[in-house]
Order: sequence, then C-alpha cells, then structure tokens
Amino acid sequence: MNYPLPLAQWLNPTRPDDTVVAWLGEHHWTLGDLRRDVSVQVQALQAQSGERWALCFEDSYLFIVALLASLHAGKVPVIPGHCRESLLNEQQDLFDGVMSETTLQWEGPHLAVTATPTSFAHSDIILPPIAADSYVELFTSGSTGQPKQIIKPVALLDEEARMLHTRFGPRLAGCRVVASVVPQHLYGLTFRIFLPMACGMPLHASMLYYAEQLSALAPQHRYVFISSPAFLKRLDANLTPPPVEMILSAGGMLPWKEVKETQSWLNVWLDEIYGSTETGIMAWRQRVDNSTSWQLFPEVTLRAEGEEWRLLSPLLNDPEGMLLDDQLELVDDGFRLVGRRGRIVKIEEKRVSLSEIERRLMALEGIVDAAAVPVSRGGRQGIGVALVLTEQARQQWQENGGKAQEQAWRRALMPVLESVAVPRYWRVIDEIPVNTLNKRVYAQLQELFS
Repeated sequence: MNYPLPLAQWLNPTRPDDTVVAWLGEHHWTLGDLRRDVSVQVQALQAQSGERWALCFEDSYLFIVALLASLHAGKVPVIPGHCRESLLNEQQDLFDGVMSETTLQWEGPHLAVTATPTSFAHSDIILPPIAADSYVELFTSGSTGQPKQIIKPVALLDEEARMLHTRFGPRLAGCRVVASVVPQHLYGLTFRIFLPMACGMPLHASMLYYAEQLSALAPQHRYVFISSPAFLKRLDANLTPPPVEMILSAGGMLPWKEVKETQSWLNVWLDEIYGSTETGIMAWRQRVDNSTSWQLFPEVTLRAEGEEWRLLSPLLNDPEGMLLDDQLELVDDGFRLVGRRGRIVKIEEKRVSLSEIERRLMALEGIVDAAAVPVSRGGRQGIGVALVLTEQARQQWQENGGKAQEQAWRRALMPVLESVAVPRYWRVIDEIPVNTLNKRVYAQLQELFS
C-alpha cells in the first residue's frame, strides 16, 4: 500500500480487514470494524433528509466513523468548533442535525454514534463512493464575533496530509499517534485524524488530558504526540517518560524554558507548526535554540505587500492567496513572527474573539458597552473587560462590592464561551476611551489592568 492515502481510499477493499486503525486500553479497532461501523451510520444518514451534519466528538475513532459515513452518504460534515449544547441550539441555522458519541440536549435531528461489537468480512459491505468535490465545513471565531464558515475541500485536506508526510514521513514510520487536542479545529482534524489515517498509523481513540496518561503509554510501542503548548507546560519530569519519537505542537508558542524541560524529559526536540484554519499548515521549526526561525513547507510562498504579507499555498481555495493577520520579519534562514493584527487573540493556544466576548457581555442586563483586551499577569494570559453600566446596574455593583456581580456575569457567560474566553479581570468605567476618530484607544484600556 502506497502512503499517504487520500480519504476516499481509507476504506480501500484491498486493505486487510485486520489492519489496526485505533486503540483504547487493550481494545483495538480494525479496518473491518471501521467498514462495518461506517456502513451502519451511512444507512442511518440516508434515512435522514438533512444535508449538513455537525460532528461533536472527542473520541477519534467515532469521529472517523461519523466523518466517513457523512461523506459516503453524500452529506456535508460540519465541524462547529465546540460540543456545547447551548451553543448548538443557538446555532441551529448552521447545520441540519448533530452526530455525537453522547446524548445531547439538542433540539434538532440527532444520531448517536457507537461502535458495534459484531465483526464481519468487508466483502459484505458496499459503500456509495465519495464525491470528488466533497468538502468539510469548519467554523471558527470571526473578527465580528460571529462564527466564521470555512470550506475545506477533502482534496485540500488530503493535500495537507501529503505535505506533512513528505516532510516528516521517515520519522512517522512505525509510530502510533496520541493527542491532547480535540478534532474540533483544523489542527486536531489534520494531525489527529487525517495524518494517521493517511499514513496507516494506529491512533489513540481518547484524548490525553494529563501528563500521567502520557507517561502510562505502553512501552512496547513508539509514539508521535500531537500536543499543544498548554499541555506541554504541565508536564511532570518526575514521571516515567514514554517512548515518544516525535512531538508536534501548534496553536501558540511554548516558552523556551518549557521547550528545554520537554526535551530533557522526553529526549526529543519539539517540532512546532505554524498555520491557521483559513490557511492550513504554512511553516514548521524544530526549536533547538530560542532563535530558531520558521521554515515554509515546500510549495508555500510569502509575498510582501507593503507592511503585510500575502500567502500563496496549494492549501488555499483561492489561487490569488490571502493576506495574513500575522506580522512577519524575514531573516537569513527563514522568518520570525513579530505580532498579530485584528481582533482575534490566542489565550492558552485557543483562538478567542474579543468581539464575541463584547457581544455576549452587551446582551446581559445592565451592560451598556463593553471592551475586551488580553491581559498578561505572572506569565499567564487572560481576558480583561471594561464595562459601562446602566445607573441601576452601577448602583448594584457598588452596593455588592463587585465580586458577587462578577460571579453572576461569569456564570452567564460560561455556557456560550470557551472557559479561557470568560473574563478574569473586570473594570467598571464611565465610558470607553476613544480617539478623535471615535476609535477605541486600546493602549488606554490596557492600562486599566496594569
């Protein structure tokens, strides 16, 4: 079998039924199991009239079942970016139904996906072909605070896996894949799902939440660890190191201190990936010192346009490329990241829309205006908000000492925002500071939290 495999060939009938696809503890799922489970879900989806189905899973194996079933059934898989019930109900116009591993309080059509225990030969199963122009829809935080739809043709996701295999193939060979990231964003989708499936590498069905789970991996195998900086910051060097051959990290920069501690514990230097949901992978680096610059993947190029940079990549739908939000500095052996434009910030490696936080706050009773800014304290980032209140709300704030009201606001925001997006720092002011062009003065807002 020639790797990497495009998604349409993942269930290729010439691949042996006993090929291991995923595992959890002592249990292994084979290609025969996957064919059977996909077939069951294809039939269930064909009985449904809705076209667009949200995939809400943490379990990698069941996610793959739902992804393949929706594509083979001629449906559109939608990655909403979260699995929160209140937001799913609020976003009902974004999809026609939900597929998940657990029962959800979702008010529309729902299919619960499970792995069935009985196995039979793949020759008994004939699946409808996947359309050549099939695609996946992802949603990410837009600059307006509303979910931003991004169309990813399956062909481009296959291409991304091919580029990763070209760059890292020899280091991936013979490894299993474990991950501490969910498949609810492009990084998780590409690295936790597409990469192992395309390269024939068994993947761990469950997500790793703690360093103890990483340490407890069976020592007879070798692993590629798909991580985030947030997880790597919490490693415990007192634990027994697992046989990790390669660590991939994306979503933000890991401080150099933690890079060295990670290398010291696992005896492998971290490989970082630079990219976004809109762009796919753009560059990589193995940071063996703190000045290591980024290297573009082959076929990816950057073009200067004034102070901005235009990305040209085979992973973009538009041959004209796209302007980046990031500010870059070219150096002799690559480039460095020096800043970011726009209203999207990274908190604990998660994309957080400041506009979305402000919109949610202003929907609460008593809040007239709101401004959100990232705040760094003690090496940790959080969200600070400055609020303008009605007279009655301001009076309640003063009478209650503020803390009780802050807790009430937090409770109101928890169902609709990622936990890292819920503000940690609060200020009540008379008005949001603006300049002569009526634009908000964010430097002045930042000073409120100094």
